[in-house]
Amino acid sequence: MRVSLDTNILVYAADATAEQRHSRAVDLINRATGADCVLTLQSLGEFYNVATRKVGLAAGKTESFVNAWRSCFPVHAASASCLDEAMHAVRRHRLPFWDAMLWAAAREAGCRLLLSEDFQDGLAIGGLRCVNPFAAANRALLEAALPSPD
Repeated sequence: MRVSLDTNILVYAADATAEQRHSRAVDLINRATGADCVLTLQSLGEFYNVATRKVGLAAGKTESFVNAWRSCFPVHAASASCLDEAMHAVRRHRLPFWDAMLWAAAREAGCRLLLSEDFQDGLAIGGLRCVNPFAAANRALLEAALPSPD
C-alpha cells in the first residue's frame, strides 16, 4: 500500500523539542524507508518553510533533511490536474486549499494512505484515506502499512 507523509510528520522528525511526537515521527520515517512511500514536493517545500521560519532550524540543516529524504523516497510534484482536483475538493469536501493540493498530489502518486494530523482522522476521498499517525487507535493500520524493519 503506497503511503505519503504530510509536512507535520517531517517537521516533528526534525524538531527534537517535539518530544513524543518527535520520536514517533522519526520511527514513522524509518519504517517508511522500507515501505512504498512517496513524498510530495509540496510537503518538502512546506517543511523547509516551517523548519526555518517557525522551528528555527538553520537553512543548511533544513536543506540536509530535505536532501536526505529526497535520497530515500520518490518525490511527486503536483500536476495541473491536481489543481483542478484540489479546487473540486475544496468545494465538495470543504478542505483548506493547501490540504486539498496535498491530497490531490498524493492521490495522483497512487497513495492509499496519507499520514497527517491535519486532516480529519479516517477521512477517505477518492481512494485516499487520511490517518493520524499519533492516534493510538491507528497503530494496527500503521503497523500493516509500515512494518518494522527487522
